[in-house]
Amino acid sequence: MHDLLIRGAVVYDGLGASFTGDVSVKDGKISGVGKITGSSKSIVDAGGLSLMPGIVDVHTHYDAQVTWDPTLSPSPSLGVTTAVMGNCGFGIAPCPAAQRDTVLRNLSVVEGMDLAALQGGVRWEFESFGEYMANLRRIRPLANVAVLAQHSTIRSAVMGDEASTRADPIALELSKMQVMVRDAMDAGAIGFSSSFSPNHAGWEGKPMPSTIASDLELFSLTKILGEKSKGIFVMATGPRGTTEYMEEIAAETGRPVFMVTVLTMYNDADPAKAMQYYERCAAARARGREVYIHTSCQPLSFDFTLEEPYLLYSHDAFDRVKAAKTEDRAAIYKDPAFRNRFRENLKHPKQGILFYGDWAKIEKDSRSIADLSREAKQDPVDYFFDLPVDQQLIGKLFQNNDAGVAPLLKHAQGVVALSDAGAHLIYFCDAGFGLHFLQHWVRETGTFTLAEGVRKLTSDPARMYRIPGRGKIEVGAFADLVLFDSSRVGISSLKKQKDLPGGGTRMIRDPVGVHGVWVNGVQVHDGRNYLAPAQRPGQVLTEFSS
Repeated sequence: MHDLLIRGAVVYDGLGASFTGDVSVKDGKISGVGKITGSSKSIVDAGGLSLMPGIVDVHTHYDAQVTWDPTLSPSPSLGVTTAVMGNCGFGIAPCPAAQRDTVLRNLSVVEGMDLAALQGGVRWEFESFGEYMANLRRIRPLANVAVLAQHSTIRSAVMGDEASTRADPIALELSKMQVMVRDAMDAGAIGFSSSFSPNHAGWEGKPMPSTIASDLELFSLTKILGEKSKGIFVMATGPRGTTEYMEEIAAETGRPVFMVTVLTMYNDADPAKAMQYYERCAAARARGREVYIHTSCQPLSFDFTLEEPYLLYSHDAFDRVKAAKTEDRAAIYKDPAFRNRFRENLKHPKQGILFYGDWAKIEKDSRSIADLSREAKQDPVDYFFDLPVDQQLIGKLFQNNDAGVAPLLKHAQGVVALSDAGAHLIYFCDAGFGLHFLQHWVRETGTFTLAEGVRKLTSDPARMYRIPGRGKIEVGAFADLVLFDSSRVGISSLKKQKDLPGGGTRMIRDPVGVHGVWVNGVQVHDGRNYLAPAQRPGQVLTEFSS
C-alpha cells in the first residue's frame, strides 16, 4: 500500500522532462511514477495541476530562527523543501557562552535582523558545531536543512572580541580554527563559508571577522575540504576574491566553489561586467575547476531609512554613522564635512560596494532622488541628507533590467539563489524567489520553459551542492514535492507580520497558486496554512555526494 498517491498531475521531474501521470510515495521516498495502481493511505486528485520537486534554497540565514521557529517560516509555504544555512561565514555555532551576545549583535547588523528577537528567541542549547547539529535533530525542522561551517563564527569562537580587530591570529589560534572546521565537517557540515565583502560590517561598524582575515588563514581553512575530499566552499567574495582567486581554491581542494558578490549582478552603469565574471568561471570549468556564481532572479532592492542606511555602510564617510547611536545620526548628516566626504567616496567608488552614486536608483515615494533633487534645484547629496531620518526609501540597485539579467540566469555557471531567507526581515522578504522565478521568468517573460525553470530551482542546485536524492522526481528519490497551478503560481505582495520574539515585526510574502507542499512524503502546507504533522518531517542533512 502506498502512503501517498498523487493522481493526474502534469509532472515536471526536475531533470528537464515532463509527463502527465501519477506519483506514489512510500516511507518518505518516491515509489512509483507513471500510471500507478493499488491502494493508498492518502490520495490527492491533482486534476491537471503541476507537480514538481521541492525548491532547493542554497542561500539562507535561518541559523538563529530555526532554534525558536522550526517551521523555517515562510520558506516551506513558498515551496522550499531544502535550505542551506550558515552562508557568508555567519551563524551561531560554534559559540562559547561568553561570545553569544557579540555574535548576535553582529548578526543583527550584517544580516539586518531584529536584535531583541535574536536575544529573546535563540535557545542556546549548544556551544560546539556538533552540539548545534544534534540540537537541530532534536528540533526536527519542518523542511530539510544543511549547515555550512562559518569562518566568522569560528574566528569569534577562537579570538573573542579581537576577531573583528586583529587581522592575524597567532599560530595556536589558527590551529584551533582548523580543528573547528574539521570538527564541523565530521559533524556533517555541507561545506565551509566565508566573506571578504566590503559591505559586511557588524556591531558598531566593526568589520565582520572573516573580512579582515589573510589569504594564508583562509587557504589554511579551505584546504580541510581537500583533506576530507568532501564539501563545497561558498564565499561573499567582494573585489578581493576574484574568479582567479576562487579557482585557485578549487584547484587546491578539488571541491566546487561558489561566488556571491554584487559584481556578478547586472548593473546598468556597467552592463558588461557581470557576464565577464560568468565567462571567467566557464573558462575555469573548462580547466576542470568548478567555480559557480550565486545568481539572483529578483531585483536587488533595499528598503531603508537614514536611521539605518546599511546599503551605504561600505563608504568611508559612513564610518562615523556606523559608530554613532541612532539618535545622533541626524546631526552627522547635517555636517558639511560628512557630505563632502561622501561626495569624494562617490567620485572614487570602491569595487564591490552597493551604491555607486546613481541617484536615479534611489526612490522616495516611488520617485527618484535624481528627479526630486532636480525639481528642488538642489544637489542630490544635499537633498538626500536633508530628508527626515525616518523617511522610507528604496534602493533599486542591481538585477533591475530583464534583458541584462536573463543571460546570467541562463548561464551554466550560475545557480539560482540569494534568497537570504531568515535575514533582512525588516526590509524585504525574498524567500519566495522560486515562485517568483516560475511567475516572472517562466510564465510572464517566457525566458525559460516550465521544465527548464523547475530544473534551475531543483536538481541544478542539488547537483552543484552535492545533495543526493533531492530536486528530482524519480523512483528512489526523496518525496519533496510541490503541487501548483502553473497559470497562477507566484508570490503575494509584501505584508507586515508582528510575530518575532519580543513582538518584533517582519516583512513576509504568501504563496499564490500553490496547492500543497510535501517534505519527505509528509504534507507541511496546503497552499494557505501550515499543517501540523504528528512529527515534523524535515531531515538534518549530513551525507553528501563526492
